[in-house]
Amino acid sequence: MSLLTPEPGLLFWMMISFGIVLLILARYGFPVILKAVEKRKNYIEASLVAAHEAQEELGKLVQTGERMLADTRRDQHAILMETTRLKEQLIEEARTIAAAESEKMLDSARKKIEAEKEEALRTIRAEVTALSVQLTERILREKLSDEQEQMKMIDRLLDEVVISKS
Repeated sequence: MSLLTPEPGLLFWMMISFGIVLLILARYGFPVILKAVEKRKNYIEASLVAAHEAQEELGKLVQTGERMLADTRRDQHAILMETTRLKEQLIEEARTIAAAESEKMLDSARKKIEAEKEEALRTIRAEVTALSVQLTERILREKLSDEQEQMKMIDRLLDEVVISKS
């Protein structure tokens, strides 16, 4: 059996396992994720509509304030302050959301890099192990080429086993 070609039985069970996981995700995982994404989309759209409405309202208030400047100077100042606060609040919320999204993306990238690093290390370890086994086999073949050397090695190993058990 080669290390690079899996057996058909292993492929069969891997496909069955993958299918089961995919069905479970399709049944229970994806609807929850899609619902969360839709909810977030609706929230962002509602926020954009609210910001747009606030901006339109500000324009109307400025026009009204120009016509009634003498009577409404105090009201205009209060409305401008509230609008500024809302604008800053919306900007801060957008910054917070953007920072959270960028942090998620960075975490995802870090995890992916770590996983790829681990996979590379596993591959290197497997190759080193295979090379070590091949080298050991060749050394033992050369060292135990004659029968007398083989008998000495067997006696020495038996002595070590007997000593280690007592």
